Amino acid sequence: MSDQIEFIDTVENLPLDAWHRARGARMVEFAEYYMPIQYDGIMAEHLWTRENAGLFDVSHMGQLLFAADGDRADVAAALEALLPGDIKGLAAGKMRYSLLLADNGGILDDLMVTRLPDGSTFDAAFYMVVNGAVKADDIAHFVEHLPDDVRLNHLDEQALLALQGPKAVDALARIVPGVEALIFMTAAGFDWNGTLLWVSRSGYTGEDGFEISVPADAVEALADALCAQPEVKPIGLGARDSLRLEAGLPLYGHDLDPETTPVMADLGFALSKRRREEGGFPGAERILAERAAGAATKRVGLMIDGKQPVREGAEVIGADDVPVGKLTSGGFAPSVGAPIAMAYVPTDMAAPGTQVRIGQRGKIHTGTVTAMPFIPHRYFRGAAK
Repeated sequence: MSDQIEFIDTVENLPLDAWHRARGARMVEFAEYYMPIQYDGIMAEHLWTRENAGLFDVSHMGQLLFAADGDRADVAAALEALLPGDIKGLAAGKMRYSLLLADNGGILDDLMVTRLPDGSTFDAAFYMVVNGAVKADDIAHFVEHLPDDVRLNHLDEQALLALQGPKAVDALARIVPGVEALIFMTAAGFDWNGTLLWVSRSGYTGEDGFEISVPADAVEALADALCAQPEVKPIGLGARDSLRLEAGLPLYGHDLDPETTPVMADLGFALSKRRREEGGFPGAERILAERAAGAATKRVGLMIDGKQPVREGAEVIGADDVPVGKLTSGGFAPSVGAPIAMAYVPTDMAAPGTQVRIGQRGKIHTGTVTAMPFIPHRYFRGAAK
């Protein structure tokens, strides 16, 4: 197994840092990198992505490879000891959302894992994308817990772009023919002008789209080629957050953390059927008991009355004016035309239609529990027959 990978505790620049600044991006510190929060305004960028195609620089995310000298099944078994998903049953070129779990069942990170086909762009058994803010912790956890015959490689010389929106496929297929054959949660390697790309049909906006792993020394040329397409504009972190919130997608470090279990977070779909039956993942006893009996709290969506957004940290107020929960994400939703939020509330307050009171800065707001996503997902799962 690889040695511990060291990270320097400084704010770093993305490979596209100068590219963002040249396009007028306002840069902020996020996950130990300077990242673009907006170019033309969050509202405009949000709506452009919903209607066209937005290009996001997500190179701060951690890209990891897992390999072994022996059978690929050894790598799958090792990952299943740390994740609750059916990794062994994952077909080549297919990807799965999963969770890195602590021994008590708390969520250390949420992630995407893909089984690589033989002869793929990467010489490994599995490819994984983890959250940028905790990638160093994730790597340390894998290094500590994976068996010695499983090798971990951090792809720190790869950049990562996300192209999202209903016209993303038109723009990308024009310069990388063949990507249109992918469907949601599948991935493959492509050659772009002699540069090897790893492309998945996935994303974090609720829209159809792609994530593209590209060598850092070629990312500027690829970004230029994409933004030369009439459907594409660069989009910042601000719109990325409002888009994922409308899609009901949790953000690690806000809606998910080590005190939260998959059942509390309403992520039961990440617990594959075989794994629920067999157990054998961290925190399985607690998680399966919560799944059977129900957790004490649950992540829900809220439609906020009025026009003023309520923000992360606001308290959900119960009977006798006692705080019983808190908001973990909140803001104005451009596609909904109203403020929305995510919160953890007692299970008896989690049914859609439940009225809640929310305290923020000495003022009481009201809202209604609603099913998520706030707008329908538009993933491409294949042509209708």
